[in-house]
Amino acid sequence: MFVAVPTRARTLFRWATPLLAGLLWLAYVAAAMRPDAVRHDLVLEWGALSGGLAPPDLWRTWAESERWLRLLTALFLHADWTHLLGNLVFLMIFGLPAERAMGSWRLLLLFLVGGAFANFIAALAIGAPDRLIIGASGAVSAIIGAYLALFPSARLGVVVPLGLFLEFVRAPASLLIGIWALLQVVFAYIGPAFGTVAWAAHVGGFLFGAVFAVASRGAIARRLRRRNGY
Repeated sequence: MFVAVPTRARTLFRWATPLLAGLLWLAYVAAAMRPDAVRHDLVLEWGALSGGLAPPDLWRTWAESERWLRLLTALFLHADWTHLLGNLVFLMIFGLPAERAMGSWRLLLLFLVGGAFANFIAALAIGAPDRLIIGASGAVSAIIGAYLALFPSARLGVVVPLGLFLEFVRAPASLLIGIWALLQVVFAYIGPAFGTVAWAAHVGGFLFGAVFAVASRGAIARRLRRRNGY
């Protein structure tokens, strides 16, 4: 385990995860209340655009500042309420414990920078130019990667169907998240044959979050010691 979180530590208010969840929800509601044509234009204007790995004007394309801004704004756009709900659920499950260890500002930085990086990876990996990439999935994947790096020995609750009954069991987070990460790699390789999802963003975000947490473990440990008066 990279960072040990004391069980008797003082509980501090965690504002970054609820703030991000609220902003994602408000952004979706604000867009959903617009007419379809306006909402379509909004997505076209603020969604991230793919560029492909090897177009002849790749570097000229990414020299445009607007492209980089879109990597961030795309995080707050979602295709429908199920897309949003999935991201919100995983954000709360993994964001709150990660924020407790990392601190609110570091969690906020991880979400924004990790999400932008994930969208950038997806933009490069998608072969077709000017394909829209939207949603906070890459940012949430970065938080999942950081969670696994911070709490590799943690256990997650899972509801397993056993015949006519549902059984609640606790399984190692490393196993469940590892299976999830492997599936993202497989789906990214399969590509459009397995749905119009930017799987590469999930992979890029997950790797970014894990590296971010490992690189920050010294600062996180010092923060926890200061918080608990060590």
